[in-house]
Amino acid sequence: MTDALSGVRVLDTATLFAGPLAATLLGDFGAEVIKIEHPAGDPVRSHGAQRDGVGLWWKMLGRNKKAMTLYLGSPEGQELFRRLAADADVVIENFRPGTLERWGIGPDELRRINPRLVLARVTGFGQTGPYARRPGFGTLAEAMSGFAAITGEPDGPPTLPPFGLADGIAALTTAFAVMTALRAREATGEGQVVDLAIIEPILTLLGPQIITYDQLGELQARTGNRSHNNAPRNTYRTRDGGWVAISTSAQSIAERVMRLVGRPELIDEPWFATGAQRARHADVLDEAVGSWIAGRDRDEVVKAFEEAQAAVAPVYTAADVMADPQFEALGTIASVPDDELGPVRMQNVLFRLSGTPGRITSAGPPLGAHTAEILARYGVDGAGLEDLRAKGVIR
Repeated sequence: MTDALSGVRVLDTATLFAGPLAATLLGDFGAEVIKIEHPAGDPVRSHGAQRDGVGLWWKMLGRNKKAMTLYLGSPEGQELFRRLAADADVVIENFRPGTLERWGIGPDELRRINPRLVLARVTGFGQTGPYARRPGFGTLAEAMSGFAAITGEPDGPPTLPPFGLADGIAALTTAFAVMTALRAREATGEGQVVDLAIIEPILTLLGPQIITYDQLGELQARTGNRSHNNAPRNTYRTRDGGWVAISTSAQSIAERVMRLVGRPELIDEPWFATGAQRARHADVLDEAVGSWIAGRDRDEVVKAFEEAQAAVAPVYTAADVMADPQFEALGTIASVPDDELGPVRMQNVLFRLSGTPGRITSAGPPLGAHTAEILARYGVDGAGLEDLRAKGVIR
């Protein structure tokens, strides 16, 4: 079976985290992804938890990639990169704007070498504007997008997520942008530049905040786990110390919950008729639901909600996810062979295609594991490799 992206060659020169994750998503569906790292290695190799000195985040982020080292700041590295780009379909980079141009491998040069190339430039603030040259990370996007301002308890500070939320959203967007550009290339025969600012994609996922402020002058306030649009909607502690989350976005679900917890009289209240009105009475609803849940164990609560056809989910840790039968049925966690660590388990590909399913063939490889293999395609081997190593161009 041919992979969906078989024949697409991607040069991943990006680091931490949006650009590399976009390349990972393409590799999951069959693109040949060549990870080009500075000879010192991508910082993600030492980021976060490690086992026996091997970075676990890298094992996930570097999956389905071939790893080579190349110092792009050197003339030799730049010349080799031109040769690599000449027969690539996609380059993903996240250097500060102007860096590729300074090295003589900017968009104009790459387009001259390969008019069909799609160049995805992923930066904090985009290629233009007064902030373009600022260092940019997902944390800054989470702050500037308005995400932090609406996240947290009403009387608490703005809250940042404990993971790379903006980077992950930007990665998904970058992969979509690359596929859009490749589709356009089928019609025009030419590649193009993707200019993606990490501060932008997260804005779309925050919903109607911009248009609401534009039309009504209203700003969304922090509400903790509650919603402005419906109630009850919260996390609730169970008798055995677990937690469950419930949602009542649909009116029928809200009514089922009230009947389940023994408070059907609340359904007859005039304010119960719409989600927004229920949200203004969240204290009453949370007390009704929370007190019922607090008297029961987590599994008992989940079973009762399911029997009542009301929406509920246990609040999981990673350990819970890996033991859950629904995730097992979906194949959400994949076991991947690895020469350094043995079998490792990680999140599987994002979705299931019936005809050309994605797959994980390898975890992130050691630094420079494929340098010799890749450069041999361009006639660089033996003494040539040793010369490049001596000059610090490769490792």
